[in-house]
Amino acid sequence: MILSRSSENVKSLRACLRRTVTLGIIVALASLAPPVSAAVPTIVFGAAVSLTGSLSNEGGLTKEGYDFWMAYVNAHGGLRVGRQRYRVEIRYSDDTSNPAVTAERLETLIAQEHIDFILGPYGSGPTFTAAAVAERHGIPMVDSGGAAENIFNQGYGYTVNVMSPARKYLVGIIEYALKRSPRPKTIAISAASDAFSLEVQQGAVQSANDHGIHVVYADRYTDDPASVVAAAVAIKAANPDIVLNAGHLQDALLMNRALKDQHVNAKIYGYTNGPDVPEFRTALGHDAEDVIGSAQWSASVTYSGAPGFYRTAGEYAAAFKASMGHAPDYHNAEASAACLAFQYALERAGTTDRVAVRDALARLDVVTFFGLLKFDSRGVNVFKPMVVNQIQHDKLVTIYPYRLANASPVYPAPAWVY
Repeated sequence: MILSRSSENVKSLRACLRRTVTLGIIVALASLAPPVSAAVPTIVFGAAVSLTGSLSNEGGLTKEGYDFWMAYVNAHGGLRVGRQRYRVEIRYSDDTSNPAVTAERLETLIAQEHIDFILGPYGSGPTFTAAAVAERHGIPMVDSGGAAENIFNQGYGYTVNVMSPARKYLVGIIEYALKRSPRPKTIAISAASDAFSLEVQQGAVQSANDHGIHVVYADRYTDDPASVVAAAVAIKAANPDIVLNAGHLQDALLMNRALKDQHVNAKIYGYTNGPDVPEFRTALGHDAEDVIGSAQWSASVTYSGAPGFYRTAGEYAAAFKASMGHAPDYHNAEASAACLAFQYALERAGTTDRVAVRDALARLDVVTFFGLLKFDSRGVNVFKPMVVNQIQHDKLVTIYPYRLANASPVYPAPAWVY
């Protein structure tokens, strides 16, 4: 009798599971919008991106972020503009990490590919020249990779930037440092010679002065690796508690190696660009441990975005990793956010008219998985904060602001292992 009841219970459980699974499949299928077909009209975006040259790593990450958004939109029925749905295409051209080439390639995309709108390149130099082209042709451009405010001080009306401006990049690390014990008293801030890096340095120097941290070194280096080494030698002589660098991935790799070679002994090592890029950890190995990076975004931020795309950072990160085979960094996220700015502007404009879309971008005020997309009168997103990340046990974690943190910081930085 007991065996009979057990058998009946198993059958009942199986039937219940079948009903539950079937219902789940029906609900899931009903919630999926049909993928956009080739028969519907197309909106064509153009992007001159660094796929070769010194910025190719970041340029490749930018392209991934654009492509990830495009795949999502096309799989969910296309872009909704008024009563019409549009398929999305992105036409790319390699700018070889050269700002002059960026302008040339963008002109070609406009003339030969007949693009409707522009997605920005990577880097402030390329973005500066791209913004001039966008303005000359009256084509809206959303910038995802150029944070220098100089781009937006030209009086242009067709370019907006989803990123926090350059002067904010290292401020979060300084704010984090103020709450450490023992509190750091001195700081060295090196910078590459491009406009973005120099603006970052200026903002960091101002922040340090405002908070009573003595700036013992603040100078620039050139593209020559020997110049980076010379900067590390000068930093060693200054003996700072905090060492910050404003530059790009290759600068960060060179500087971190040079600081170790010079036996610099600081409590904090921080970079604008590097720790968030997987190549930084791969190239430096153990020497990347406990290094800090300032970032536009991390997978732990708690924004809850508007409908039409992945609404949280966690959802975006999980889906991106499943699609691209690696976790997203902030370059991927800011590129996808630039696309979202166009998506919401087109929805609000209800038309693909360039002037109407430009005006809708200027009025945009929407929260996304990346944060708030809102622009001042110049087109700069001064409303979104940065985050501070740290490499711990070969993983990137967020340590500041504390309300967004998913790990406790390691402080002070341990001694170099030789």
